[in-house]
Amino acid sequence: QVQLVESGGGSVQAGGSLRLSCTASGFTDNNYCMGWFRQAPGKDREGVAAIGSDGSAAYAVSVQGRFTISKDNAKNTLYLEMNSLKPEDTAMYYCAARRTGAWHGPFSSLSYEDWGKGTQVTVSS
Repeated sequence: QVQLVESGGGSVQAGGSLRLSCTASGFTDNNYCMGWFRQAPGKDREGVAAIGSDGSAAYAVSVQGRFTISKDNAKNTLYLEMNSLKPEDTAMYYCAARRTGAWHGPFSSLSYEDWGKGTQVTVSS
């Protein structure tokens, strides 16, 4: 059974940085794609960044140049380095994993099968 556990959220001032982690368990190999999503109160969940099994990364326009996604296969851990944070980055952040199934693009939640419970990020102005 796949489990994803996020950590690293917190409260920071605008311009600050945070690094989120997502520890995965239950995978039999490293052949899966992972992503970070976020959801602010009253808004839809949106894809932020994704990384393929080959290490290729994709970013939403809103975070490009500020966020970096990476994956340590030896530690089964996904990271999201967030710099130059803005108040509009405030949200619950979720990691997700995809093994098989229909592909709806890297930023569609429909592409992912397994989800963590989230970690809160709050950015004050």
